[in-house]
Amino acid sequence: MSRTLARVFAGWRTGLSGPVIVLQAGTAVNYFGTGLILPFEIIYLHRARGFPTATAGLVLAAVMGTAAVLTPLSGALLDRFRAKPLLITGDLASALGYAGFAFVDRPWQAFVCAAVGGAGFGVANTANQVLSLTLVSAEQRASSIALRRVAGNFGLGLGATVAGFIIASADHLRAFQALYLFDGLTFAVFALVVLVGIPNPRRANAASARDRGTGFQAVAHDRLFLILIAANIVFVMTGGALFSNILAPFAEAHTPVGPGEMGIVLFINTFFIVVAQIPATRVVKRMRRTHALAATSALFAVGLLAVLLATLTSSTLTATAVLAGVAIVIAIGECAQFVVLGLIVAELAPPHLLGRYMSLYGLAFMAGVALGPAAGGALLATSPDAVWWGGALTVALTGAGLLRLGNRIPDPLLQTHYPPPQAVSLADLDSAGHSEVESKEMS
Repeated sequence: MSRTLARVFAGWRTGLSGPVIVLQAGTAVNYFGTGLILPFEIIYLHRARGFPTATAGLVLAAVMGTAAVLTPLSGALLDRFRAKPLLITGDLASALGYAGFAFVDRPWQAFVCAAVGGAGFGVANTANQVLSLTLVSAEQRASSIALRRVAGNFGLGLGATVAGFIIASADHLRAFQALYLFDGLTFAVFALVVLVGIPNPRRANAASARDRGTGFQAVAHDRLFLILIAANIVFVMTGGALFSNILAPFAEAHTPVGPGEMGIVLFINTFFIVVAQIPATRVVKRMRRTHALAATSALFAVGLLAVLLATLTSSTLTATAVLAGVAIVIAIGECAQFVVLGLIVAELAPPHLLGRYMSLYGLAFMAGVALGPAAGGALLATSPDAVWWGGALTVALTGAGLLRLGNRIPDPLLQTHYPPPQAVSLADLDSAGHSEVESKEMS
C-alpha cells in the first residue's frame, strides 16, 4: 500500500520552484472566489435585484466582452512591461468590480461593475500566463501549464460546491452579497500574494523599436500559430463548451437524467481533470505532438457521440453511467489539449512577442466559450442530435487537419531523432570544408 501511494504522489511531483507553487496556490484561491458566484450570477441579478433575465444575461456578457477587448491590449502591454505589476493591477480592478456587484441595485451600476471586473480579468489572465512561463525553464513549461490548469479547476469546483450549500441554506440578499464580497477579497488576496511572494523577472530578449513596431502584424504572419488558434477554438467549442453548457438541458429533455445526476456528472469531469492533469503531462511528453492533438480530437469525438447512447435507455442509473463516462473521456481530452497547445504556442512565440501570442491564445478560449453555447443552443432548438454528431464530425476533421501538419509543429521527440536543419547544414559545410582542405594538401 505504501509503495502504491508513493507512486501516486510521485506522479504529482512537478519539480517546480517555490514561487511558481505559491503563484498557482494564489490562482486556486482566486478561482475559488470565482466559483462561489459563477453558477448564481443570473439568479442573483434576477431574483435578488429584480433585473429581467435578459438584462442579467447582458451584464454577464459585458464581463466577457470587456475581457475579450482588453486581452489583446494586455498582450501588447506585456511585450513592453513586466508581467507582475500588470497582474497585480488586473487583480485589483477585478476585486473592485466584483465586490461592487454586492451593492448594485440598478442595471447601469451592474454594467459598470461588469466592465471594471472584465477589464481586470482580461489583463490578469494573460499576465498570469506570461508570468508563469517566465518563472520556469523551457523544460518546466508543461508542468507549469498543467499546475495552473489544476489550480483553476480545483478552485472553481470547490467554490461552486461551497456556494451551492450556502445558497441552499440561506437564499436571500445578504448571502449573495457575502459571496460577491468574498470573491472580491480573493482577487485582492491574490494581488497581495503576487506582490509579496512572486519575483519580478525581466523580459528575456527585449524587442527593438522596429520589432515593437510590427506588433500584431508579426503574429498574423505566423500561419502555423493561426492554424493552431483556429483548432483551439474548435476544441473549446466542442470539447468544453458543448459539454459544460449544452449537455445539461439536452439530458433533461431527452434522457432520464435529472439535475441531481447532472451535478454528479459535472463534478466527475472537474475532479478527473484535477487528479489526472499533472500525470497526463508525463504521458503526453512521450507522444509526438501531432499524435497527441489527433488523440485529443478523437477523444472529444468519441465523447460527443457517446452522449447519444444515453438517449437509448430509460434507466436513470444507466444513462448517468454513460454520461459519467463521457465526462471522463472529455476530461482526458482537455488534459491533453491544454498542455500540448499551450506549450506549442509558448515555443512558437518569439520572446519579444510572448505577450501578444499568449493574449491571442487566451482570446481563442473566450471565442470558443462564446461560440459553443451559441451554436449548440441554435441546434438544440432545431435538431438536438445534430449537436453531438455535428460536433464530433467537426472536431474529427480538425484533428485530421492537425495530423497533416506533421513536422511543421515543433516537437522535442523529433529533435532527438533528427538534428535541427541548421545543425545539419553547418555540419555538412564543416565536413565539406575539411574535405576541400585535404584534397588541396594531397595535390
